[in-house]
Amino acid sequence: MDLVAAQQLWEPVPGWLNTASYGLPPKPAWDALQAALDDWRVGRTSWEPWDEATQRCRAAYARLINVHLADVAVGSAVSQLVAPIAAAIPAGTRVVLPEVDFTSIVFPWAAHGLDVVAVPVEKLADAVDANTGVIAFSLVQSADGTIAAYEDIVAAARAAGALVIVDATQACGWLPIDGSLADAVLTGGYKWLMGPRGTAYGYYSPALRERMTPSAAGWYAAADVHSSYYGLPMRLAEDARRFDISPAWHSFVGSAPALELIEEVGVAAIRDHNVRLADRFLAGLGKPPAGSAIVTVDVPDAKDKLARAGIRAAVRAGRVRASFHVYSTDHDVDLALEALG
Repeated sequence: MDLVAAQQLWEPVPGWLNTASYGLPPKPAWDALQAALDDWRVGRTSWEPWDEATQRCRAAYARLINVHLADVAVGSAVSQLVAPIAAAIPAGTRVVLPEVDFTSIVFPWAAHGLDVVAVPVEKLADAVDANTGVIAFSLVQSADGTIAAYEDIVAAARAAGALVIVDATQACGWLPIDGSLADAVLTGGYKWLMGPRGTAYGYYSPALRERMTPSAAGWYAAADVHSSYYGLPMRLAEDARRFDISPAWHSFVGSAPALELIEEVGVAAIRDHNVRLADRFLAGLGKPPAGSAIVTVDVPDAKDKLARAGIRAAVRAGRVRASFHVYSTDHDVDLALEALG
């Protein structure tokens, strides 16, 4: 689908520059969610049709990051998907992280008593040494939109025999990703994937899964969910589904059309659109291009100026953060630049 045509599927109030906090649903996603909620309200259907959307989301995520469907688990939050990886790492293992990364990819390692070392994101590859067991990082930093040197980090980790664990929450949906290079790629679905909150996806490589324990396993982690409602013996799926958490069905109903629309438009086309707008915003403030869909600026009283003009952005690490997605327009950029003077 042409990006201009796709933009007709949204009707945002002008001035939304905060997809890095949450994404806006396209009309097909909104309509699907409303229909499911209406069915729920009156008891019109069973849960199985809602669950079909979960499987659509799983398949779309696998395609978006170039991994096998059997290697994708579904959940509700990135930290929940990181937790079984951290639990599988021997105590005392050195884990290298960016020093200002989002805590969903930071806290699980610290909670398991590992030797966590934080460095600037641009120094990640250099910080990997023979003692490093894990390198974990957000592909795009939430605070300022910095894009990690993914391939360099992977090369350094492979040379040291370290695991590569990626949080793609601020990347997947606008930045092309080859998830197969990593050992795990975890993504929250409510930002650039534009689903309701309560959806998350995890790619776990087969070799990594061998080290992990599905300690939160329930009926939905079974080989056949419909014959695993009650009792022993434990009969889990052999693939990544053994790490599934029982899904928040309506959130996945509202996510499937959005993920499939991203595929129709194409991630590369969305990236080009988003980065063009972000760099145009920076240029209007006399700043160099950043090449990211998330940018930050230091402008006196910027937060108040944007708020008075009705521009919705965020403040992260003390700076105004603006983020641009498929539904963002040149008009949004103009409104923001006018507000900032």
